[in-house]
Amino acid sequence: MTNIVFTGAALRRGMWQAMPLVAGLSPFGFVTGLITQRHGLTLGDCMLMNGLVYAGASQLVALANWTHPAPVLAAAFAALVVNMRFALMGPVLAPWLAGLRPVARYASLALLVDHAWALSVTDMRKGGRDVALFVGLSLPLWFGWMIASTMGFLCASALNLPPHHPLFFGALAAFIALLVPLWRGLGDALPWAVAGVTAVLLAQVLPHTSWYIVGGALAGCVTGAVMETRHV
Repeated sequence: MTNIVFTGAALRRGMWQAMPLVAGLSPFGFVTGLITQRHGLTLGDCMLMNGLVYAGASQLVALANWTHPAPVLAAAFAALVVNMRFALMGPVLAPWLAGLRPVARYASLALLVDHAWALSVTDMRKGGRDVALFVGLSLPLWFGWMIASTMGFLCASALNLPPHHPLFFGALAAFIALLVPLWRGLGDALPWAVAGVTAVLLAQVLPHTSWYIVGGALAGCVTGAVMETRHV
């Protein structure tokens, strides 16, 4: 993809499009902050983890096994397994990010999150060439995540939610909503189905681990790649 641009109009458009996503992501961040406080971390720990790790799914997986003393290696490995999907997502944005200077490129990748990625890929598929859209999507999501997670931490002491409270579904609902803009038709059905079935089977075979996420993603990617190759 040539003639990549960075315009203020696309930046503002991305920030506007991010507003509903910020609202949808807020319960996820709130729950993450709440769980962080319940595991004995300080407010500084919460803000530092949410600001630098910025990956709610891996944070929740790590916190699920959090004990005292903290299992640093186990938590890091859990985060690595869950976040390996970004190794597959990042290269998809290469046509846009390659047009940025190295510092701006890596700063943008630090803000990479599923929601901004999904909408950016959708725009790219339509011929979009403005990388400012990705930045405009990413910044409000990061700030919204920081605010929501901090509020969750501060409210944890006053709340005593049961494990199956509807609020905890907010995280899963946010990920499910991402599928809508990515759906291109029945051609996507098989890779998605393969990914889902593989993830479910691995979750049964390897319970209490995160390998089902990686296995499902790889199975879906391989299936999609094979289908694309045959269509060439």
